[in-house]
Amino acid sequence: MNPSLSALLQAHPVFMALSAPEQARWADAAIARRYQADEIVSLAGDCWPYLLLVASGRIAAAKESAEGRAFVVAEIGEGEIFWGVAFFQEGAANPVTLQCRSALLLYLWRREEVQDTLLANGRLAWELARLMVSRMLHASTVIESLAFQPVAGRLARLLLEQVPPDRQSARRALTLDEMAARLGTTREVVCRTLYRFADEKLIDVTRTEFILTDRAGLARLVTEA
Repeated sequence: MNPSLSALLQAHPVFMALSAPEQARWADAAIARRYQADEIVSLAGDCWPYLLLVASGRIAAAKESAEGRAFVVAEIGEGEIFWGVAFFQEGAANPVTLQCRSALLLYLWRREEVQDTLLANGRLAWELARLMVSRMLHASTVIESLAFQPVAGRLARLLLEQVPPDRQSARRALTLDEMAARLGTTREVVCRTLYRFADEKLIDVTRTEFILTDRAGLARLVTEA
């Protein structure tokens, strides 16, 4: 059994529901896959019947419009799990594209190899259902933000999320295109809004950092309808 995978299974709330022998069987059934930054794990429309666990790196789950504009619905990071819709509903197509944000190591499980454990282990199914509910609540927040919150409020929220509360600045980890994909807008709108925030003394922007000069002011933008 892979020691690093064993540690990940033991630490995750869903897999903690498995007994030690069951965890060992899951570890033996896992398929390890490595990807480079920007590689596609699964395209929207694919029938992809896998459950995945991120060992290292990050994945973006994104939807793309007919015009080619992407919107990042969620990001899945180290120690987190995700699944193709076909893992639960045979033949169903993925609604999102899974793309690597960085070099990535994944462990994958085919539905048919672990379905018996899922059906037999009530606690495992319960913990997975709890995780699904938390993802649904997050999706609801994202949809509500897109429907009712101006771009300025969405961008203010993103900046506050990027800079921890105990710090004033953070490295610019996202490009303008990546920020636009998270906010459901264009890079031009993001750029104009960042300049507006700078003019209003809410932030300073350098080539490498975002500096929050007025965190309270950004927080007020988040709460404005």
